[in-house]
Amino acid sequence: MFIKTFQTMTHSAKHLLRKYILSLGIIFSLFTTLSYTACKEKQPEVPIKAFSLSDTMMSRCSLYRAQTRDVKNEIRLFGKITADNNKLAQVYPVVGGIVTDIRVELGDHVRQGQILATIRSSEVAQFRKEKMDAQNNVAIAEKNLQVAKDLYAGKLNSEKDVIAAEKELEKAKAELARMEEVYKIYNIKSESLYHVVAPISGFVVTKKINKNEQIRADVTEPLFSIAEINEVWALANVNESDIARIEVGQEAEIHTIAFPKEPYSGKIDKIFNAIDPETKSMKVRVKIPNPDLKLKPEMNCTVSVHYTEGKKMIAIPSSSVIFDKSKYWVMVFKDRHNIDTREVAPYKTLGDTTYLKSGLQEGETVISNNRLLIYDALND
Repeated sequence: MFIKTFQTMTHSAKHLLRKYILSLGIIFSLFTTLSYTACKEKQPEVPIKAFSLSDTMMSRCSLYRAQTRDVKNEIRLFGKITADNNKLAQVYPVVGGIVTDIRVELGDHVRQGQILATIRSSEVAQFRKEKMDAQNNVAIAEKNLQVAKDLYAGKLNSEKDVIAAEKELEKAKAELARMEEVYKIYNIKSESLYHVVAPISGFVVTKKINKNEQIRADVTEPLFSIAEINEVWALANVNESDIARIEVGQEAEIHTIAFPKEPYSGKIDKIFNAIDPETKSMKVRVKIPNPDLKLKPEMNCTVSVHYTEGKKMIAIPSSSVIFDKSKYWVMVFKDRHNIDTREVAPYKTLGDTTYLKSGLQEGETVISNNRLLIYDALND
C-alpha cells in the first residue's frame, strides 16, 4: 500500500518525504548512541585490589632486619679424629710368655685396674722365687740379730757384731720391699701368671694380641691402647696457600662421614709449625667436646675454618634470596600491604648467611620464610 501511494505522489512530495525519513534516521541514531553512552557511564567501576598478606600467611612468614656485619669466609680442610694424647695410654708387656686369656675386644669400655689379658710367664715364676728368697732372708736376718743381741748381753761378742747383724736385716728388708714393689708394678697374683691391666678408664682403641700367642718382653708395639674420648682432637692438613689465613683461636666446624648432619664445633688451639715433606702441608689441631662419645679415633672428617676478610657488608639469611630470570631478588617488607620485589647483588654465601654488595640498606626488613609464595603472587 505504501509503495503504491509513493508511486502516485508528485516529485516535490517524494523529495520532502525522503528528507523526513532521513531526519528520523539521524535522530534515532543519535538517541541510540546517547542511550548507550549513558548506560555505559552508569555502570560502577570494579576497583583493583592491592596485594595484602593475610593473618595466616603473616604468621608463617619469618622477617629479618638487614644488618652490616664483618664478612666471614671459610677454608675447608681434611683430616681425621684422634684421641687426646693426654688421655691416651699405651699398654706394653713387661714380661714375655704365652697369652692364656683375653677379656676385652676392640671398642670395649674398660675401667682402671680391669684385667685385659693374662700371660703365663717363666719370668713371673722367677719373681716369685726371688720374693720367697727375700722373705726367708729377712727371717734369718731377724734371728741372727736376736742371737747377736743375746750374745752381746752375755759379754760373748762385741757391739760391732750387733751392728753388723742390724745392717744385714736392713739389707734383707730392702730386698723384700723391692720385690713387693715389683709385684705391685707387674700385678702378680699367682706363681706364674701376669695380668695385663688397664692403667686408665676409657675405650680400647687398638688391640694387637691374640690368645695362645707368644709374647716377647722387648716388643715395640703396645698390646692395647686405651683412650678417654669424652674430648677428642681433629687433626687437619693445611695447604701452603692457606697457611697465612690460619690462626690460633679461629672457630671451626667439623663434619664426619658417619654423622654428616651433626656438625661439631671447636676452635683451633694449636698450629704445628712444620711442613710435612710428603704432603707439603701443615697440621692444625681442634679440640672437640664429645659428650655422646660418637666421634671415634681414626674417623675421617672435614674441618671448615671460619675467618674474617676485614670488610663489612649487608648480611641477610640465605633463605631470603630468590634466584629467578638469571638474577637475585629479595622480598622487602614494609607492612602487610606494602611489599617490594628488590633485585640484589650477592657477594658471597657462607652457610646460612649471604653478604650483599648492593640492593639493600641496613635496617630494611626482608622475608626469609615462604618468600617464594609471595614472590609468585606479586610477579605473576
